[in-house]
Amino acid sequence: MGKKLNITEVVLRDANQSQIATRMPRSDFEDILETMDQAGYYSMEVWGGATFDSCLRYLDEDPWERLRFIRSKVKNTKLQMLLRGQNILGYRHYSDDTVRAFVRKSVENGIDIIRIFDALNDPQNMATAIDECLKAGGHAQGTICYTISPIHTFESYVELGKKLEEMGCNSICIKDMAGIMSPQVCYDLVSALKKNVSLPIYVHSHSTTGLGPLTLLKAAEAGADGIDTAISIFSGGTSHPATESLVYTLEEMGFDTGVDLKVCQKINDHFKPVQARFLKEGGLNPSVLTTKIEALNYQIPGGMLSNLIAQLTAAGKLDKLDEALIETPKVRADMGYPPLVTPMSQMVGTQAVTNVLTGERYKMISKEVKAYCRGEYGHSPAPISEELMKLALGDEKPIEGRYDDTIEPEIPAAKAYLGDLAESEEDVLSYVAFPQQAEAFLKERREKKALKVEYTIQEAE
Repeated sequence: MGKKLNITEVVLRDANQSQIATRMPRSDFEDILETMDQAGYYSMEVWGGATFDSCLRYLDEDPWERLRFIRSKVKNTKLQMLLRGQNILGYRHYSDDTVRAFVRKSVENGIDIIRIFDALNDPQNMATAIDECLKAGGHAQGTICYTISPIHTFESYVELGKKLEEMGCNSICIKDMAGIMSPQVCYDLVSALKKNVSLPIYVHSHSTTGLGPLTLLKAAEAGADGIDTAISIFSGGTSHPATESLVYTLEEMGFDTGVDLKVCQKINDHFKPVQARFLKEGGLNPSVLTTKIEALNYQIPGGMLSNLIAQLTAAGKLDKLDEALIETPKVRADMGYPPLVTPMSQMVGTQAVTNVLTGERYKMISKEVKAYCRGEYGHSPAPISEELMKLALGDEKPIEGRYDDTIEPEIPAAKAYLGDLAESEEDVLSYVAFPQQAEAFLKERREKKALKVEYTIQEAE
């Protein structure tokens, strides 16, 4: 038997988030879950990220019910989710009582592993979620968001790894959300972490730049304990390296992935018509399936690139794209080199576009960037430029200490507001996370139940 290498299948979360904007309804995968459970995956990423928002906003599904359903069908494989630390699944910081309740309920409803990250790699933004995950009996996977800048060095990543170990994490994930980590850098970083930290190391990358499969192979060679892959029909492009290709290659190289390729074929056959439907109906843009080498030059994730293009197109200024691409790394430097991951990628990109369209840098500053300068998102990796601080805050002083300590508990007010509209603690949490979407969903659910009761009474008569 070769060295064990765990495979995490991401088709139900990150692969469909990356290619079809998380629009896959439960009906597209419910019949294949029991087969997926027999494939030999270490875990399946099924929840978190944008799935929660998308269920309420677009799919008319209760995200908690979706998770419970998956758990009822998947008995042998660990279920995994992605959590944005103090941002949980939203785009702002939530109160500690919300973060704790959300993490506890995630574990209660079926999640085994919570991959906890912060857009700034700020450990204090992950601390509450890690602590609660461990208390709830979950596996806390601390995350290092990989990015390239003058201050993001091997030393800084190893220090963060040590800190995550001290905080009690069960494992560490290197998260390369833009697919810009080169194979050699991955090999060296995994090796450095293996030398300095005693926790299992997992590697997550995307195929955006074409480096993904090579990077994951080098991760395995460096002694990583697990990698993320996507079933082949939903792999490649902005998604992830293909599960089958990597399993085939790794097994030949003497690794034991535990994954059965015959079962993978059944899974892939199931998702082929799903992918075909999204292609036909326009939910899958073929451009996301191609290799985007520009991301290596600009360090811009695929999703962020499409946002820049969309914003400029809406303004009728697509001819300014090159200027926006040149401005983006400058804004990022001014903001202290935040990793370009949600919500930082949106903030940096929108500010860069604004600077280009107004023809003057920081003539208009978004409220999110002002909040960031104030310290509402945690500590910036490097100091924010004095010029930007002055323009954003004037004479106002940034927050000292932890911003989250100033947020009042959110759950009591939400419970009081919803009243009998909320049938469970999960309903209340949905509302705290996404008030408008959740309230609309809960009202519609109540109406449907009332209609059902009326219909049943009529039938009985």
